Amino acid sequence: MPMLDKWYKDAVIYQIWPRSFADGNGDGIGDLYGVYQRLDYVRALGSTAIWFSPLYRSPQADYGYDISDYRAIAPEYGDLDIFRKVLDRCHRLGMKVIMDLVINHTSDRHPWFVASRDQASPYRGYYFWRDRPNNWDSMFGGKAWDFDPAAGAYYMHLFTRQQPDLNMDNPKVRAEIEGIMRFWLDMGVDGFREDVINCISKTESLPDDWRPAARGMRYYVNGPHLREYLAQFKKVRDQYDAFAVGEGVLLKPKAALAMIAEGPGQLLDMMFTFQHMEADCLFTEYYPHPFSLIKLKKAFSDWQRLLAGRAWNALYIENHDHPRVISRYGSEEYRVVSGKMLAACYLFLQGTPFIYQGQEIGMTNIRLDSIDEYPDTAAHNHYRSYRRLMPERTAMRLVQRASRDSARTPMQWDATANAGFSTVKPWFAVNPDYKAVNAAGAAADPDSLLNFYRKAIALRTELPVVKHGEYREFGHLNPWIYAYGRVLDGQRLLVVCSFTARRCFFRAPKGYKLDAGRMLLGNYADAPLTADGFACRPYETRVYLFE
Repeated sequence: MPMLDKWYKDAVIYQIWPRSFADGNGDGIGDLYGVYQRLDYVRALGSTAIWFSPLYRSPQADYGYDISDYRAIAPEYGDLDIFRKVLDRCHRLGMKVIMDLVINHTSDRHPWFVASRDQASPYRGYYFWRDRPNNWDSMFGGKAWDFDPAAGAYYMHLFTRQQPDLNMDNPKVRAEIEGIMRFWLDMGVDGFREDVINCISKTESLPDDWRPAARGMRYYVNGPHLREYLAQFKKVRDQYDAFAVGEGVLLKPKAALAMIAEGPGQLLDMMFTFQHMEADCLFTEYYPHPFSLIKLKKAFSDWQRLLAGRAWNALYIENHDHPRVISRYGSEEYRVVSGKMLAACYLFLQGTPFIYQGQEIGMTNIRLDSIDEYPDTAAHNHYRSYRRLMPERTAMRLVQRASRDSARTPMQWDATANAGFSTVKPWFAVNPDYKAVNAAGAAADPDSLLNFYRKAIALRTELPVVKHGEYREFGHLNPWIYAYGRVLDGQRLLVVCSFTARRCFFRAPKGYKLDAGRMLLGNYADAPLTADGFACRPYETRVYLFE
């Protein structure tokens, strides 16, 4: 069956984490007024869609992923009127709008949960209440059950204690989700990013799990009714021709294909994976190990090869859940050249690229002195675990390296006070490097990382080989260089990325004479080579076209 030609296959999607994008009303918190003012910047990057992290009303225990009202905008971000204004302007600019759909859990302040504390309430069955909890672990540290005195029972939360899990086995819950989807689709949004979507179906008996770690995961990841529930929600989207990309926990390509393979049984359009974000850690950045390029390449290649001709990839190297990628896989010392290399390493793969706010200007990790300065609950949970095993200084170094708060510092717009994010003190610390790293300075510099992203995105649009070409990896055991090709008819693209500051030599693959190709992109002004290869400078990248 031939692959379908859908709009999202030509898209470049820009992710906005609203609290830290732009403050338009002067209260120190990012909002939709600020987004409205910055839409031209997003479009100028080459973006054709925006994915908004949650904008809904929320107590902000997990910064919007704990929703108390699915049909209202959080007051600190604006209201439905400004949302409609942003939505209409995005559409006029040729950009689609994707909302975050968080349906595995709600806030503990959601009216459903408040009512569910009463055993006689019809909402009791909306959540998992038990007299005796099982032994499952929370993904944010600690146990997955908390006792609620008002209810006289335990409730389940796979994430923070303020995020009780919804019982998707209850048909009334699924009907509520359908109504939420219709509310936003009727307003004109173009689709959803579906949060931890492969966790929404739990094994009904909720049995104990006696494995030594990650207890419970095997009973809720890709659970028994997942396909059934996704199919129900897809029927709603199909009525609007709406898009959906899922986020999957512990998801490998074969399991993803069961949901995203094109054909009659397709349930989602794309799926986010975490495997390529584990090249320097075990499952989460809070369990680090030395960076392995071979591990990163394997993750990229496995998804490219297995999905080829069958499904479509969601491509990203940064989002709101991970520290800044230059501080992880690149080099802060070589910030611009390594940032360009990291852009090239994924922008020319087959799939739809997502770009996270600030990634395009090379924002880096923030390093705060005290755990009290980090707002994220996951940072605090892991810090407490570390302190049982190690001194405070060591624990703080690990938090500084791993915290997703580094992706949530205010967007650095210019070199003025507060990085141009706000006219008052922002809700969270601004990275001290903002005078050198900001969008205004990058826009004015033709050799900046921002302008490299613009050129790379334009090339993706121009070259059919990027969209349709066969993927080929070269030198898969090379620990320093990631090189891959894309081949379509008489057109061949070669992408070379050095992941090291040390000098190393790239040898051209068989059949590629570099002096016969046209170099489209690079991160150094000159490009000395021989027909057979070149000596890589720190974090060097080159993109060649052969026709």
